[in-house]
Amino acid sequence: MKSLPQALRSTRRTAVAVLAALGLGVGGLVTLAAAPAAHADTQICDQYGSTTIQGKYVVQNNRWGTSEAQCVNVTSSGFQLTTADGSVPTNGAPKAYPSVYNGCHYTNCSPGTNLPAQLSGISSAPTSISYAYVNNAVFDAAYDIWLDPTPKTDGVNKTEIMVWFNHVGSIQPVGSKVGTANVAGRSWDVWTGNNGGNDVISFVAPSAISSWSFDVKAFANETISRGMAQSNWYLTSVQAGFEPWQNGAGLAVTNFSSSVSTGSSSTNGGASNGGTTSGSTSGGSTGGTGGSACKVTYATQTWTGGFTANVTIANTGSSAVGNWKLGFTLPSGQTVTSAWNATVNPTSGAVTASSMSYNGSIPAGGSQSFGFQGTSTGSTASPTAFTLNGAPCS
Repeated sequence: MKSLPQALRSTRRTAVAVLAALGLGVGGLVTLAAAPAAHADTQICDQYGSTTIQGKYVVQNNRWGTSEAQCVNVTSSGFQLTTADGSVPTNGAPKAYPSVYNGCHYTNCSPGTNLPAQLSGISSAPTSISYAYVNNAVFDAAYDIWLDPTPKTDGVNKTEIMVWFNHVGSIQPVGSKVGTANVAGRSWDVWTGNNGGNDVISFVAPSAISSWSFDVKAFANETISRGMAQSNWYLTSVQAGFEPWQNGAGLAVTNFSSSVSTGSSSTNGGASNGGTTSGSTSGGSTGGTGGSACKVTYATQTWTGGFTANVTIANTGSSAVGNWKLGFTLPSGQTVTSAWNATVNPTSGAVTASSMSYNGSIPAGGSQSFGFQGTSTGSTASPTAFTLNGAPCS
């Protein structure tokens, strides 16, 4: 039998995945009953019990790694662990993964979700999460992002992205530390490995984060750049919760929201504060190198105090554009907080988005896309003019 510390440390939180990693049968654990709708302060103590909140997310107890009691109190915006008895060795797998999610988990899909969705077709996937921590437990607070080469709705996916907002005790992610990275405007320690059932890449915060809004695509893009996923793979679910090893009563997700925009439209429940989608296009002028022409499509999703933008640069000319730089002016009050597939400097006013090493060429008739997330204290309007390598796209 494979040892728990190496095979199952911080692994997927379902009994199916654990038994599969150990080479044991899974019996009837694969099929989960459809989740009933939750009312405020619903109590779940069943091992794999689940319910829905806001008509669009699933909260699950998911006590897969222990026979001790565990209960979650489900609220309208998240959940709190009210009972988390017992402990397991900190050099092995955790007790459970109580969590809230958008998407599909072992055939149990959240109401109205548009996941699985192909990564290349997702323009943005904004999410927000707030945690409440306790001092008398050993745990990690993990935001999970699941990727698979197929639009899978059951079983273990190929790659698991774990974003560790906080961890207490001697626990550590799967595999080994391979370096650091700046993703979505924050610095992370990066770990990679395999838990016996799937590949895992973990982004570990140097200090505890209690609340944060970000775009899931930033972590997906970083994972692609490290060769652990591909742009034609599918995002199957995003999940936020806790992996407790010892105790855990009082740990809570106090707020969760998740939406996924495909193309220029936003579906799947939207952000909890009311997301909207808009777009503007400028096109048809000589720009860039080689006498190419450019067309820019700028699509946004906005909510109170924030927005995401997905930008596509089309080369309508006959020559390739190299080392592209797109210039535009953000309306007053808008500030960029993170970006993917480009660097954006400065963060407000007249900005320039510059290509990365892997997407610097736009072939004739081709396009490149990038995006960013920002805050807004005033206008949510889109820029009105763009320049490609100094020449206007009007």
